[in-house]
Amino acid sequence: MIPEYLVSFDTRFLPCEEVDVLIVGGGIAGMRTALALPRRRVLLIMKNGIEETSTCQAQGGIACAVGSDDSPAAHASDTIAAGAGLTDPEAARLIAEEGVARVKELIAWGFRFDTSHGTLHFGREGGHSASRILHAGGDTTGRHLAFFLARRVASQPHIQVRSGLFLVDLLAGEEGVAGALCLDAASGSLILIRASAVVIASGGAGQMFQETTNPASITGDGQAAAFRRGAELIDLEFYQFHPTTLYLAGAPRFLISEAVRGEGAMLRNARGEQFMANYAKDGDLAVRDVVARAIIDQMKKTASNCVYLDFTRMSASHIKARFPHIFSTCRFYGLRIEKDLIPVRPAAHYWMGGIRTDLNGQTSVRNLYACGEAACTGLHGANRLASNSLLEGLVMGARVGNRILETVRQGKRRRIPCVRYQFPQRADIHIDREDLKRSVRSLMWRNVGIIRSAEGLEEAAERFQNWESYAFRKEFREPAGFESQNMLILAGLTAKSALARRESRGAHFRSDCGERQASAPKRLVVSLRGTREI
Repeated sequence: MIPEYLVSFDTRFLPCEEVDVLIVGGGIAGMRTALALPRRRVLLIMKNGIEETSTCQAQGGIACAVGSDDSPAAHASDTIAAGAGLTDPEAARLIAEEGVARVKELIAWGFRFDTSHGTLHFGREGGHSASRILHAGGDTTGRHLAFFLARRVASQPHIQVRSGLFLVDLLAGEEGVAGALCLDAASGSLILIRASAVVIASGGAGQMFQETTNPASITGDGQAAAFRRGAELIDLEFYQFHPTTLYLAGAPRFLISEAVRGEGAMLRNARGEQFMANYAKDGDLAVRDVVARAIIDQMKKTASNCVYLDFTRMSASHIKARFPHIFSTCRFYGLRIEKDLIPVRPAAHYWMGGIRTDLNGQTSVRNLYACGEAACTGLHGANRLASNSLLEGLVMGARVGNRILETVRQGKRRRIPCVRYQFPQRADIHIDREDLKRSVRSLMWRNVGIIRSAEGLEEAAERFQNWESYAFRKEFREPAGFESQNMLILAGLTAKSALARRESRGAHFRSDCGERQASAPKRLVVSLRGTREI
């Protein structure tokens, strides 16, 4: 049984802080939300620093139709096409249109995108009908953007940023969420934060999988806490696997941006053969789910554990200027990118599903908002269009902030009833948290990964349920323990959602089901009340 809270506590004896708005997560969505909340006391918390956010590690850039030969309508159309029939057209239209204003706002604030001959340079990625990917620092867009926004946030006296605070649970009030229970990782003490509104912007949950591009801290804590508090989650079966991550013994699963294929790099199998033209008319620039499955197929056909990216048609000077981070990382691991083929294979990258919200970031629980990868607006459908995530974070962060300004009165506090919570947990029983994490990751990668089947999904769902029967009897008092429990909750929900969708669609591929079955559910919503279709 999943407990209402992960730790026993008594609110009468906890130190309490009060703010107007609590934001959980320090990536682009969380910081943009904070900047939209003038004259409010805002606390933005992160369990680690900015460098441990997915925003900071983003390479490709921001997709935005600001070019003279492009339009928001074309961008929205590409987004809908990539979403394999499940994208919300209104979400695609709104974010493509408002994204232009948000990007121009960034430029007006002083952010510098890369230029060529005095004008903005646009990259090209799979699924886009035009070159519309803005980038900064070549392939370090996310890092430049994260630190730019962090400096702007730090200049606002109404915003307090604290690293090392871990969201343990959301606390119920008389009307929805009234605050959060957090753990100070340095001291090990619990802290009660009372807030009129709570925003979950904590990123995805890539650490559920054995192979992932996500930082180590991305374990789905925000989604799991929202689920325990009664919020609806949606589209959990749709997890995007990036086709090209560096595959070398001892090296991290370093993402090699799709933009390199937009600049002319090509995929080759272990025999040195190009193969993407056999799988899609767009060849190497096909959408990510198609490329990822093609790579898996080629690995099987050639009895290899990877395929290769070929940059050799590009000069070293061009690669170094356009992709400096990729160039230097490969060079560190002994690969001369202009001469050597780069071994790559897919890894879990981005969750299209998440906490269900409307287009103002409101969840199904009052006073609880979500944005960024933690949320699901319907923009991405069954498959995210490349480089749409940073844009969504900008747009939805601003919209969440504006909605909170409209609905939350300054200085009003949500009363948290006295809670004396004690789940039948014990501190003296032994649960190896790291082994639990490894087990979740291994089973998710094997049975709930790129290619799925009823047999594998049923096995995964059953095993996750068995692990839940004892994993929550252990009371942890450190972030890693809570992370293992959060990962287990979300893994179980994802496996069940993938089992319920008896079709192949977008990033969800069932080897035992054909594509786009008429009898399949439109979208799956999960909550404490069960699963329903909408």
